[in-house]
Amino acid sequence: MTAAVALRQRVDGALPHRLRRSAAQTDEGHMIRTADLLGWLADRARAHRFTVDRIAFDELDGWSFAPGTGNLVHHTGRFFSVEGLSVTLGEGTVPSWEQPIIRQPENGILGILVKEFDGVLHFLLQAKMEPGNPNQLQLSPTVQATRSNYTGVHRGAEVPYLEHFTGPGRGRVHIDVLQSEHGSWFYRKSNRNMLVEATGEVVPRADFCWLTLGQIGELLRLDNVVNMDCRTVIACLPIAAGEPGALHSDAELQSWFTVERSRWDPTIECKPLAAVAGWERDAYCIRRPDGRYFRLVAVSVEASSREVSSWSQPLIEPTGTGVTAFLVRDIGGVPHLLVQAKAEAGLLDKVELAPTVQCNPANSAHLPAAERPPFLDLVLAAPPERIRYEARHSEEGGRFLNAESRYLLVDVTGDEVALQPPAGFQWATAGQLGGLAGHGHYLNVQARTLLSCLHAGAARLP
Repeated sequence: MTAAVALRQRVDGALPHRLRRSAAQTDEGHMIRTADLLGWLADRARAHRFTVDRIAFDELDGWSFAPGTGNLVHHTGRFFSVEGLSVTLGEGTVPSWEQPIIRQPENGILGILVKEFDGVLHFLLQAKMEPGNPNQLQLSPTVQATRSNYTGVHRGAEVPYLEHFTGPGRGRVHIDVLQSEHGSWFYRKSNRNMLVEATGEVVPRADFCWLTLGQIGELLRLDNVVNMDCRTVIACLPIAAGEPGALHSDAELQSWFTVERSRWDPTIECKPLAAVAGWERDAYCIRRPDGRYFRLVAVSVEASSREVSSWSQPLIEPTGTGVTAFLVRDIGGVPHLLVQAKAEAGLLDKVELAPTVQCNPANSAHLPAAERPPFLDLVLAAPPERIRYEARHSEEGGRFLNAESRYLLVDVTGDEVALQPPAGFQWATAGQLGGLAGHGHYLNVQARTLLSCLHAGAARLP
C-alpha cells in the first residue's frame, strides 16, 4: 500500500501580506529606531579602517595584462577578467562599437536573511565597505559574495551567515532567482537573488542590523545608503499590488516583450582587450580619447571589516552621473510606468525591460535633440512638482568606481506621452513589473532599483 504524500502549497499566500506589514513599520524596528540608523552607520565606519587609492596598472598585486590578448587577468584565473567586446546592434545612433567589459562567469549570492520579531518581518543587513562606493560604507544584503569569495579563493575569513544560503536545512526559502547585473559593463553576469527566512535564533554581529522593510524604505529616500545588491533582492519580493487592472493584460505585455526580444539580432563577439578599437591605454587607465562613457582604472584597498583586509583590483569608472527614470501616467485610475525593451551588449538574453530613461546625459550632449535618448529632455526639464521620487544611488561598488545615477519617478500627462508610445516602449503597472521580477532576466538592474523603492515604500504612486 502506497503511503500518503503530504502536498505543499505551491505559493505562500501569506508572504505578500507579511511583507506589506513590514513595509508599514517605518519608525522603529526590533533593534534600532529609524532616526538612529545613520548614526549607527557612522559608528560602523569609525570602527574600521577604509582606504582606497588609485594606482598604476603595474602596481596591481596578482593582476597583469596577459601576453597575446592583453586581457587584464588575475593570476589564479578566478575572480574576474577585463576583456574586449565587439558589438553590432544594427540600429540606433551608435549601431556598432567596441569596448572593454568585465567577464565574470561565476554566479554570486546576494542573500537577505529575514526573521519575524513581534509579528513583523525584519531583514538582516550589513554595513559593508565596497571600494567603488562614493561613501565607501553602505547597507548590503546579509551575504554578498562571489563564488570565488565564498569558496575561499581569496584565502580570507569565512563569509558570515553563508550557511543559511548554501547548507542543508538552511531555513525557509522565499526567493531564489538568477538576475542580471549591468549589461553595459558586465558580460553575461548573473547573481542568485535570495530571501531566506531563518527558523532558529540568529545573533547579529557587530556590522549587522535587523531592519523592517519600511525602515529600508526610509533609507532608500536618501542618497547612497542602500547598495545596489540590496536593492535588487528587494525588487524580487512578492509584494501584493492590489491593482484592479492594467492597460494591457499580463499575456499581452509578455507577448509585446517577446516580440521586442525577437526582433533584435545583434552581433556580439568577445575579442582580446589589446585589439579593442577606439580606446587608448596609459599607465593609469584605459579610456576613449573623447572622454565619454567610462574608463578602466586600478586601485589599492584597505578594509579591516572585509574577509580580506587589503587587496588591489581594476574598477570601471563612469565619466559622469547617470539619469535613470520611469515616466508615470494615470491610465484608467491606475498608475502605469513607461518601460523600454533595452538591448545591452552584456545581457544574457540581449534585451531586458528597463526604465524609460537610462543613460549618462553627457554622452549624448553633443548630438542633435532628435538623436538623444527618447524622453531624456522631458525628464531633465521636469519641474519639482512632477518629480514623485528622486535620490542618488550608486551601482555595484565591488566593480565600479563612483558609479552614481539620479533615480527618478516623473509624472507625465496624456498630452506628453500617448497610450500608444513609440516603438520599443510600453505601459505597465508596478504590479506587472513586480510579477516579472520574480523571474530571471526580465527586468534589468536599473529597473529593479526603482521597483525596490516602490516595494519598500520609499516612493509611492498616486
